[in-house]
Amino acid sequence: MEHPSTIQRVGIIGGGQLAWMMGPAAKKLGLKLVVQTPSESDPAVAIAHSTLLADVADAAATQSLAAQCDVITFENEFIDCEGLQTLADGGTIFRPGLDVLALVLDKRHQREFFGRIGLPNPRYGFLNGDETEAELTAKGQSIGFPLVMKTRRLGYDGYGTSVVSDAIQLTATWGKFKQAPVLLEEFVPFKQELAVMVARSAQGDIAVYPTVETQQVDQICRRVLAPARVSPAVAATMESIARALVEQLQLVGIVGIECFLTHDDRVLINEIAPRPHNSGHYSLDACETSQFEQQLRAVGDRPLTPTRLICPQAIMVNLLGLDASEESHHQKLVALRQLPQATLYWYTKGIRPGRKLGHITQRLDGEADPIAAAAAIETIWYGSAGATEKTKLT
Repeated sequence: MEHPSTIQRVGIIGGGQLAWMMGPAAKKLGLKLVVQTPSESDPAVAIAHSTLLADVADAAATQSLAAQCDVITFENEFIDCEGLQTLADGGTIFRPGLDVLALVLDKRHQREFFGRIGLPNPRYGFLNGDETEAELTAKGQSIGFPLVMKTRRLGYDGYGTSVVSDAIQLTATWGKFKQAPVLLEEFVPFKQELAVMVARSAQGDIAVYPTVETQQVDQICRRVLAPARVSPAVAATMESIARALVEQLQLVGIVGIECFLTHDDRVLINEIAPRPHNSGHYSLDACETSQFEQQLRAVGDRPLTPTRLICPQAIMVNLLGLDASEESHHQKLVALRQLPQATLYWYTKGIRPGRKLGHITQRLDGEADPIAAAAAIETIWYGSAGATEKTKLT
């Protein structure tokens, strides 16, 4: 039996699909969601108890949000941490805390934190923007080429990320970044990209989801395979990292952790996202508790519940906007809805090429080939040229 909580209204900063997918869980848990989002057409407006139309970084609007809610959580990290600190100092409860959000806003700070708590980083360095040519070259050589240059702030889905092959290209690429502060990381020739969702309550209870494999096309997640096809030792390492991270952060909420698995089975952290995450969407249909319900349980002081898979395996495929008519998109949706053991989520966002418009999860038996199942979905949505085999995914 669940103990009653004094938290009844949860504010959400951000009104995209991540907040939208919290709707059914909020209803189940008896929570009312109040959403701060800039547009009436944003997906979460449809499920919100009430909506405050304002930019997610509008701290003055968040003050109004706080007056209507018992706790505030986040759908994305693009907020004004400094502006919100005044509210926190005045007693507004943010979950996760603003210190966690501030950490992920700068990739350098993420890397330094991982290092301090003993979690496995790739080799890295950083540029502040005032380095000389000689200092730039020395930084690159200390890491080794090829390396990856990432904007320290506001990068996502491959935006603000470039692979650099040598010192000459390093100078040119930084010029394209307008000599903004950047992170430099070793290029990891990984075997697989892995991810894990983990939730922690204010009481310190932790719920870890199965480790999954993510596969990217053009640096955007195309598909997720659950569970990941890894050894028990690698799965145990991922769980250990997940538990250590949320304990050290004293996180209240849920976080997605993305990692590289090297060819000799070393796990290196790529980055984290302290909110529901694309790599956890499969949990809506394939786990006892979805990541969205677990997020609301954690921030709303409800007990965390089991994360086990309820099927032998599952796949999730992202549906990005195509260079095609709206009618063509909807014809493909009709075909996807006919697939067995599949659930389609369409975010009702404006259609444009490359935009995340929805996803589909398919539950599979233990004998099914997840790569073939994902390719069949991609053939329907992207056409035969877009149905990529794993060997072509990078």
